[in-house]
Amino acid sequence: MEIRLDHQVAIVTGASSGIGHAVARSFAANGAAVAINYHSHAEAAEALVREITENGGKAIAIKADVSDPEQVSRLFAQTLDAFGAIDIVVANSGMQKDAAARTMSLEDWRRVLDVNLTGQFLCAQAAIQQFHKQGRRNVSRALGKIICMSSVHDAIPWAGHVNYAASKGGVAMMMKTLAQEVAESGIRVNAISPGAIRTPINRDATEGDAEKALLKLIPYGRVGDVEDIANTAVWLASDCSDYVVGATLYVDGGMMLYPGFRDNG
Repeated sequence: MEIRLDHQVAIVTGASSGIGHAVARSFAANGAAVAINYHSHAEAAEALVREITENGGKAIAIKADVSDPEQVSRLFAQTLDAFGAIDIVVANSGMQKDAAARTMSLEDWRRVLDVNLTGQFLCAQAAIQQFHKQGRRNVSRALGKIICMSSVHDAIPWAGHVNYAASKGGVAMMMKTLAQEVAESGIRVNAISPGAIRTPINRDATEGDAEKALLKLIPYGRVGDVEDIANTAVWLASDCSDYVVGATLYVDGGMMLYPGFRDNG
């Protein structure tokens, strides 16, 4: 079976940079029309739209804050206006506001949970409603597909990032519960949990001496690229993974193997 997304429509949230940007580009390269959601960096989102359309694909850029129900509704409505249907939703938008627990503000706690967890729920809820409303479109074996973007920190504690880790732990159980609830209707809900991925915003942590220290946590011996996650997302959205339901795929070079214990057996 060929890994393609032809004739399908995807929403990718947080797609103006990093992982979301790469996922949107790969979806378009594999035949999907893509709604590129962004909250900031409009220029980057519009540049990706131009790149996709110049290469013969279909894409639009839509600004929306995924933590706001009204803006999520508008995101879905504008996608439907442009493309007529929605088949895939990648809930990727996320943020960090790091601090030690003893000094973290309630505002920073809430904002991270609002975007990383509530935002994913709102997008998944809207997707489920739309999949049922439009019915089967004969473009995929599934009625619809939802991919939640999580993190290895849905399982690995991360001191100094309690709001982020809590949000990703919540995503892990939310995804499984949603999958359990909607699988019988033909909707596949899964998650991708990236490890250390090289993106523009974390360049300081993935280059030079910082990279050397980071590699001690990655048995496979390299920092991940955004394309590693994008390739996984394409497969997970395609019919090649049609029997994968309620799964979390850890794309992390082995970080979840807890390499610190290699010499302590």
